[in-house]
Amino acid sequence: MSDFIIRFVVAGALFAIIDGIWLSFVANKFYRSQIGPLLLDKPNLPAAIAFYLVFLVGLVVFVINPAIQSNDWKVALGLGALFGFVTYATYDLTNLATLKGYPLTLTLVDLAWGTVLTASVSAAAFFVLQRF
Repeated sequence: MSDFIIRFVVAGALFAIIDGIWLSFVANKFYRSQIGPLLLDKPNLPAAIAFYLVFLVGLVVFVINPAIQSNDWKVALGLGALFGFVTYATYDLTNLATLKGYPLTLTLVDLAWGTVLTASVSAAAFFVLQRF
């Protein structure tokens, strides 16, 4: 299997586990309290899958590959935090700019979560991939 596919699968599994816990136990109630009327009863699965696939490609190309090449977990952590912040900011700040009543609190919480999530996944993926 190519290095890219291995890195993609490892990062994807870690992302799914950590984000799944967040979405199931923390975010669900919080998002409903913030934007309940805007939420679908069930997520649009094809759109969600498309997001994760695109996000993971970026994560591998822009974070994990440079971290592996530098052989430094701090690169994974730092670039992961930056990538998470930029990607989540794209979504959240666009919503804040274009949607009537989109809450600032939700924007700030989601930005923080995207930053922490992506940094954590990146560092964890780095350590798992170092074992191979």
